[in-house]
Amino acid sequence: MNSASTFTLPSFSPPCGPVTGWRDGAVIRATGIPYATAARFQPPVPAADWTASFAATSPAPACPQGPVPFLDNVLGTRYGELPGSEDCQNLSVTMPADLADGEQLPVMVWIHGGSYTTGSGDLAIFDPAVLVTENRVIVVSVTYRLGLFGFLATRTGRPGNLGLLDQLEAFRWVQRNIAAFGGDPARVTAFGQSAGGDAIAHLMATPEAPSLFQRAIIQSAPLGISRGRARMNHATGIAAEGVTGETPAMEVVELEDHVAQVARKFGMLAAMPFGTQYGHAPLPEESDIEAAWNRSAPGIEVLIGHTAEEARLFLPRSPHLKRLGQIPVVGNAALRAINWVVTETVYGRAARKFTRRHARAGGEAHRYVLHWHAPGNIFGAAHTIDLPLLFGNRNTWDGVGLIAGARWDDVDAAGRQLRSLWAGFARGDSLGDEGGVPGVLTYSAV
Repeated sequence: MNSASTFTLPSFSPPCGPVTGWRDGAVIRATGIPYATAARFQPPVPAADWTASFAATSPAPACPQGPVPFLDNVLGTRYGELPGSEDCQNLSVTMPADLADGEQLPVMVWIHGGSYTTGSGDLAIFDPAVLVTENRVIVVSVTYRLGLFGFLATRTGRPGNLGLLDQLEAFRWVQRNIAAFGGDPARVTAFGQSAGGDAIAHLMATPEAPSLFQRAIIQSAPLGISRGRARMNHATGIAAEGVTGETPAMEVVELEDHVAQVARKFGMLAAMPFGTQYGHAPLPEESDIEAAWNRSAPGIEVLIGHTAEEARLFLPRSPHLKRLGQIPVVGNAALRAINWVVTETVYGRAARKFTRRHARAGGEAHRYVLHWHAPGNIFGAAHTIDLPLLFGNRNTWDGVGLIAGARWDDVDAAGRQLRSLWAGFARGDSLGDEGGVPGVLTYSAV
């Protein structure tokens, strides 16, 4: 790497071809690097190498998606924050600006969540700069195909799991190229939240996984609704068959609402109508998933967990539950019971089962529960509460609905300890039999 300064852009020479990044305060960024290409509804292929310097100075475009005003209000995102494009198989690398020649740092590859329908690797709420500067790690943020573009097969032969295949290509790119950016390809940790955590868990079922990443941090993965989806997938696939290669992208996005409506008769599974599909590359049949996970277990150390009150992100959206909460005495108790049942069913029980199986198969596993929350906040320790702690950029997060009521200094203090724990795991530090961050999180070995 050339030394970065106000006048000289940092440059890199990875095998994919020369890359020019940019200095941003205490970090250097190389953004929007293509790792794969794909025609609509086709598997990805690695991006062709280049010879002229690639200007990695623009964020990765987001996969086309619809607005989610509720999440904008809670998380502080802005619909249209990033340009949309079906050519979204790009990644961004963030590294310390004072990286020494020959230094090789742990690499953390971020897979964003969003129910497999929303989000993008380069959203401001996922800015890894604080994680990078505090802990001297390199973060690779991956953008991949979503919704009908990436996660729904049809009877007419359209493949499923295209977004998962995109992610595999991104990890292969990291293995081939990250050393040129100061990263250690032998110390790669996959980390992701919600659908991103679910995706990482399912990537672990591929034979290649232990050669692509050695550790996995699986945050709030809805593994409790990842099984028994075949009938729903069949019905939603039929609903989506009218989409062709020529259908305008935003019409494809609009059809996702219709697909979600079709999914509703399948109960709790409909909370995530799009997702990984067993029996479609790169995943085995559902009956073989445990055996596939067991084969990878000895090669991947796992830290998996969830928040204490996952369902509280979603409960305020229901007018029925809102009325229930207003009933004196019994209302709040009923809401707490519903929150506990949903948190356990979708996240907790499945995470415990995953870790027990992983340990029996010869893998190392720790399980955590995160219970930090903003004082008096209606959302409590809800789904996504880990995000402002991990990606603690004050300009982005201070005062958003999810953490309203908390002083920023308190958010940052909790976040600094959580970021240190995550980065220590990525470095290969031992977590011991049990531990945690006081007032934030507890964990134990399985």
